[in-house]
Amino acid sequence: MRVIGLMSGTSYDAIDAAAADLRLDGRTLALRPLGMLAEPCGAELRTALAAALPPAGTTLAEVCRLDTLIGRAFAGTAVRAQRELCDGRAGLVASHGQTVYHWVDGERVRGTLQLGQPAWIAEATGLPVVADFRPRDIAAGGQGAPLVSLVDLLWLRGRPGTPVALNLGGIANLTAPDGTAFDTGPAGALVDAAVRRCTGRDLDEGGVLAARGTVHEPLLRHLLDEPYYARPAPRTTGKELFHEGYLRAALTDFAALPAEDVIATLTLLTARTVADAVRSLHATEVIASGGGTRNPVLMAMLGAELPGVALRLSDDLGLPAAAKEAYAFAVLGFLTLHGLAGTDPRSTGARHASVLGSLTPGRSGFPPLPRGAEQPVRLVLE
Repeated sequence: MRVIGLMSGTSYDAIDAAAADLRLDGRTLALRPLGMLAEPCGAELRTALAAALPPAGTTLAEVCRLDTLIGRAFAGTAVRAQRELCDGRAGLVASHGQTVYHWVDGERVRGTLQLGQPAWIAEATGLPVVADFRPRDIAAGGQGAPLVSLVDLLWLRGRPGTPVALNLGGIANLTAPDGTAFDTGPAGALVDAAVRRCTGRDLDEGGVLAARGTVHEPLLRHLLDEPYYARPAPRTTGKELFHEGYLRAALTDFAALPAEDVIATLTLLTARTVADAVRSLHATEVIASGGGTRNPVLMAMLGAELPGVALRLSDDLGLPAAAKEAYAFAVLGFLTLHGLAGTDPRSTGARHASVLGSLTPGRSGFPPLPRGAEQPVRLVLE
């Protein structure tokens, strides 16, 4: 089956689409990548999202408007992916949507909200859509994240040593072979906020600003005092914590620092917190993906923080670093259609594994649901 995975992360700069040919061979799930594309989010949508996300207030009218705007944007990307990546022969769309709130109460997650009404995608493509992946795991007592951990576990099974999968988006997360998975803390979230605050740009393209700066150790120590980093796994976080207001408060006593020094310090904060988490897992290899891998300063800092640990990109193993999460949600949608679990409770802290998401019918109604499929234990790339 050809499946299109759609993903927009906490940076909300673009909608990523990845298409895959997926099939079950006994308890092995085979994935053949068909390609990827990224559709930049329009200025109207980005502005509306930024104005509504925490710590800003919003209204139900604006939430409704965003649900439609995001759904239509995802629908347009899905149509393009169906045409350009699948020769018009996709059978399913799996849409993560855009996370706008993740309700964390102490060490427990009580709810989550992803916008991007899947009916727009189903109407535009004619295909069935699996969406709203996270709430089922939360209802089962889990964190609802990181959901890519199941795919990482299947994919890395059998690799020598202790390989750890790392995703560097707005937030950084890790998955270890024993099922341990958690958000380490901010990846691009605070760096991007600092760049917008200081320069008006959206991100530190190529790490240029961080490369010009000098790490300010007192600021770094202050930032590392954040209690989140000491919480046990599984733990999740997002821009509900690491947002522009958080950064503004953290810089109260460091107002005189040059912008480049702030950005260099925040970049090292990401590298340090990720490295601390990697060391706690006794990893021998880190396989990185996500937009942060395109920042050479961050990757160099991470390598310096982890001497003796092999650091490579997921591209080296056959999954493009820029779209690994989109491929992962294609897998999760495929599993849902087959009535198979998309979580590992060791990773999310749930009471049990769950079949994820809700299914919106396509133009021809619900697809025939395959029967008799076995839960895969391994993922291979073809």
